[in-house]
Amino acid sequence: MPRPGFVLDVDRSTPPILTWHGEGFRLERLPAGRSRVIYAPEPFAPLEDPDQAVRDALANPQGGSPPLAELLHPGMRLTIAFDDISLPLPPMQRPDNRQRVIEAVLDVAASAGVDDVVLICALALHRRMTEAELRHAIGDRVYDAFAPSGLLLQHDAEDPDGLTYIGATPQGEDVEINRRAAESDLLVYVNINLVAMDGGHKSVATGLSSYRSLRHHHNVRTMQHSRSFMDRHHSELHSSNWRMGKVIADAGIKVFQIETTLNNDTFPASMAFLQKREWEWKARDRATYLGVTRALSASPARVNRSIFQSIKAPHAMTGVWAGEVEAVHDEAIAAVHRQQLVHVEGQTDVAIFGLPHLCPYNVNSIMNPILVMCMGLGYLFNLYRGKPIVREGGVAILSHPTPWAFHPGHHPSYIDFFEEVLSTTTDPVEIEKTFEERFATDEWYRHLYRTGHAYHGVHPFYMWYWGAHALQHLGGVIIVGGEPRSVRRLGFKPASTLDDALEMASDVVGPAPTISHLHCPPIMIADVH
Repeated sequence: MPRPGFVLDVDRSTPPILTWHGEGFRLERLPAGRSRVIYAPEPFAPLEDPDQAVRDALANPQGGSPPLAELLHPGMRLTIAFDDISLPLPPMQRPDNRQRVIEAVLDVAASAGVDDVVLICALALHRRMTEAELRHAIGDRVYDAFAPSGLLLQHDAEDPDGLTYIGATPQGEDVEINRRAAESDLLVYVNINLVAMDGGHKSVATGLSSYRSLRHHHNVRTMQHSRSFMDRHHSELHSSNWRMGKVIADAGIKVFQIETTLNNDTFPASMAFLQKREWEWKARDRATYLGVTRALSASPARVNRSIFQSIKAPHAMTGVWAGEVEAVHDEAIAAVHRQQLVHVEGQTDVAIFGLPHLCPYNVNSIMNPILVMCMGLGYLFNLYRGKPIVREGGVAILSHPTPWAFHPGHHPSYIDFFEEVLSTTTDPVEIEKTFEERFATDEWYRHLYRTGHAYHGVHPFYMWYWGAHALQHLGGVIIVGGEPRSVRRLGFKPASTLDDALEMASDVVGPAPTISHLHCPPIMIADVH
């Protein structure tokens, strides 16, 4: 059995703790007697035969749904939607879960005589995937069977002819989704539940929707009332998606949901030390750490970025469920919790988050300063259930180089957001009120989103809102080792070292603060009581 998550109380014998720092890492010694390190559970064993498990799930669905084969017949319109490049992180070694599931669904469809089949990558407002990225996600056989004939689509949230209005929730939330998906006799959605935020009604109501719909839950108020994104029953983001899901179901749109889970085996064997607890490092682990850090320090940032972006994770399928949306999601989230939950007692004055090279929105790209904020305060801060690991009024310390650097093809509106919006204000409420509509409706950003590989013009706003709950909760944010002018543009304080950052934090929370270090990745959820 894998070992569960663990909270280490730091004492004088505790070795320095590995802390991520973008495309690199540091060893940091934490103050004894008032620091703790939260470690993820070890990876669960993968399914022995994942392909058979997928076939079994399709034949034995959840929630009273008929088996997939009974829902298919000649002459029907079948649409298969699937998650985009934003997960899993890092991208998994082939075959990807999406490939396994889509191939199995297509086998059942072929046996049932279904000829009208279209695949849709559920982008929402994310960038379009490249051919290589699509091939990695769904496999060469599926890509070659569908892409040349135009049957592999990428959802376009700005295509007026490709969207259809379904209705509104009792709260007045517009529900507008992909027309092909809505008008199909059956919509199969293929999901990877990397974290507890994924899946459920969010798959269709977000992944296949438009700005007209997304604005109802990707806004400052919703984010401030989501405590946290990893706890659906206390997340207004999910409450809105669930209301939209009911509108979709009541409109007669049939969704056959398929959700898969992964273990948290994040790094290949050559980098195994990244998943170990530091006091258990062997001589080989220490030598590997020293060799890697020396090589990285001698290489330019673009080379290091290329090295880290090439990592393919060995995480593997641990479960698969199919059928009615909510019944499937309940099973998948229970499995996510079994892999990721760590029991944590109480909160501390300070939380330390080492930010890795990767977040959902810079795969094969650059972690720009806005994504640094989103990753630290939107994602890592929200890896909790119950309460954040840091108390209200406490301080978050992030570790990341935070370069003033952007990918112009992927993040064009981010550049203008950083230069124009953040130079005016960092207040999410003021940003939303003053600037969002102009960026969201800008024709140039819309053109780049629809024809290139750019995130939608409004996307940097959503990334800023993603951290709104943390900004409301915290008394200060400090970034260690970040480019000072980038950090200050974000509205945060730069520090050269962790010791300097802890001294600065003391000015906010008082002397000798208590400290939590979230040792992530691998992914975990702190279950704080």
